[in-house]
Amino acid sequence: MNEPSTRREATRPGRLLIVAEPRDYADAWLLQQQLHAERVADRRSDTLLLLQHHAVYTLGRRTLPAHLPQGESALRATGAQVAVTNRGGSVTYHGPGQLVGYPVIRLSHSASGPKQYVWLLEETLCRTLAHWGIEAHRISKTPGLFVNVEGRTAKVASIGVRVEHGVTLHGFALNVDLDMTPFSRIIPCGLNSYRPTSMAALCRSSVPIHQVARQVAEQFALTFKLTWDLEALSGGTEFAEEHAHHA
Repeated sequence: MNEPSTRREATRPGRLLIVAEPRDYADAWLLQQQLHAERVADRRSDTLLLLQHHAVYTLGRRTLPAHLPQGESALRATGAQVAVTNRGGSVTYHGPGQLVGYPVIRLSHSASGPKQYVWLLEETLCRTLAHWGIEAHRISKTPGLFVNVEGRTAKVASIGVRVEHGVTLHGFALNVDLDMTPFSRIIPCGLNSYRPTSMAALCRSSVPIHQVARQVAEQFALTFKLTWDLEALSGGTEFAEEHAHHA
């Protein structure tokens, strides 16, 4: 039998940051920019930041007015923030119960280009979902992961990335166990054809987000051939210790 491509001896060191409590998008973006600058300057190794956001709608570079049928002011009136970003894709929603991952990695160390990088992110999430018995699939030219629900296709994970100076920004969002109502106020990712769903809805039971974070971290390390070094971050990393021996 051939050796698996993810064998431990082929790994590189990486840094894992997990923020336990939801963060404002603006604060997380500042942190992401700081990590990115450090990675560009080779002052840190490849890094994965995992967290949840307070309610926020983020607008990617391909957001059109038609994707916001109620308008930005109506979204803000719900108490959610609205943030214009420089990532790819259209509008999406982030909130508590959704696991967001921001990989800050040197692209050339892991992928031949952005397309392969997105494929690897999808693979990470696909393996994570399989751990809960969820069979997800890709759709050509449509980043993210999809599932079949009662004869219809639903979207369980979104991906929107950017590469600057050879280092990645932004990342993925996995719907774990959250209120899906905010998605009804937008055309998520500009796609009318695929309604959003969550792991909890698919499993028909609650799904602990800290367990999903643990599995995502493990699968990311395997897919990108990294060995994690846990990094503390002010604000709490209440389930970080559970990752200490998973990569």
